[in-house]
Amino acid sequence: QVQLTESGGGLVQAGDSLRLSCEVSGRTARSHVMGWFRQAPGGEREFVATILRNDRGTRYADFVKGRFTMTRDADKNSVYLQMNNLKLDDTAVYYCAIGLRSDSVAYYSRVAAYDYWGQGTQVTVSS
Repeated sequence: QVQLTESGGGLVQAGDSLRLSCEVSGRTARSHVMGWFRQAPGGEREFVATILRNDRGTRYADFVKGRFTMTRDADKNSVYLQMNNLKLDDTAVYYCAIGLRSDSVAYYSRVAAYDYWGQGTQVTVSS
C-alpha cells in the first residue's frame, strides 16, 4: 500500500519561508516522478513542482520559479518543498503526489499523471 504523508505547513507572514515534507511508504520515492500541487479555497488543484525519476531534474510552475525548490532524500524516502519569500497568493493546501506509471513523467504538470496523494498540509500566508 502506498502512503504519502505531508507535514510542515503553518501560518507565516509574507516574505517568510516554510519547508514542506512528504514521506513516502510502500514505494521507493526515487524511482518515480513526484510532484507538489496546491489548492486554494474555491480553486482547482494546480501544479507547483515536480522531481523526475532518478533525480533527472526538477520542473516548476512559473509563479514559483526562483522562490521554491523541490528536493528528494533517498535515505529518508521523502521529498521536500522549500518555499521562500512567500506571498499572500501562496495560501493553499499543499499536496504531494507520486506517479507510478511509465507515462507519468510526460504529463508531470497534470493531476491525472499521479496515482497516489497525501492528505495535504495547510499553508497560510498573512500580511
